[in-house]
Amino acid sequence: MLKPKKKISKKEIKEDKLVTTYYEATTWYESNKKLVNGIVTGVIILAIAAFAYSNNVSSNNRKANTELGKILRYYDQGQYDVAINGNLQEGARGLQAIVDDYGSTKAGELARFYLANAYYGQRDYDKALQNFLDVSFSDDLISSSVLAGAGACYEAKGDHEKAASYYEKAGLKHGKAVTAAENLFRAAQNYAAVGNKEKALDLYKKVKKEFPTSSYARDIDRWIAAASS
Repeated sequence: MLKPKKKISKKEIKEDKLVTTYYEATTWYESNKKLVNGIVTGVIILAIAAFAYSNNVSSNNRKANTELGKILRYYDQGQYDVAINGNLQEGARGLQAIVDDYGSTKAGELARFYLANAYYGQRDYDKALQNFLDVSFSDDLISSSVLAGAGACYEAKGDHEKAASYYEKAGLKHGKAVTAAENLFRAAQNYAAVGNKEKALDLYKKVKKEFPTSSYARDIDRWIAAASS
């Protein structure tokens, strides 16, 4: 007479699977020890490199901040040539040098924004535009100012269609900013300049509705009438 098979408990099944998995893992490791050790070493090297890069970026950002602080007073005074090229006698490096050396840092990106404004102040719209388009900043207020700067450059160069597009993006990027009404108004004017009255009318109405207390809304009915005709 055959003996009844012993009922295997869930615990034994789990333990058996654990033993099997452990055995398979051990066997695989022994067969691939060199590969595994190489991967682990590679991960450690990458971690060290990432840590070193992070520390270097942080250090460079501090340096860029320090140098930016020294040169911005010339920018604030409208001395754009000095702001761009620096004043070596006073140990103040220019915005261009800061961007060249630390452009990948946050402070370096801010320096690029000021550099673009400085070139615009000199009426060098091509260099201003190039730098505005190269600025990469996550802050909505600054990024909307960057878009508006690009719009101003296109407007100065006579490209009203692109100017309108950039001004509109700037106005919508940070709709609560004090500059939003101005950017949308300028976008409308540039759309009107290329004959797109429908788009201009929509933006004039938006300024009237969303920014009724702004200076750009005071005579907005006149502009709405002009775009409606």
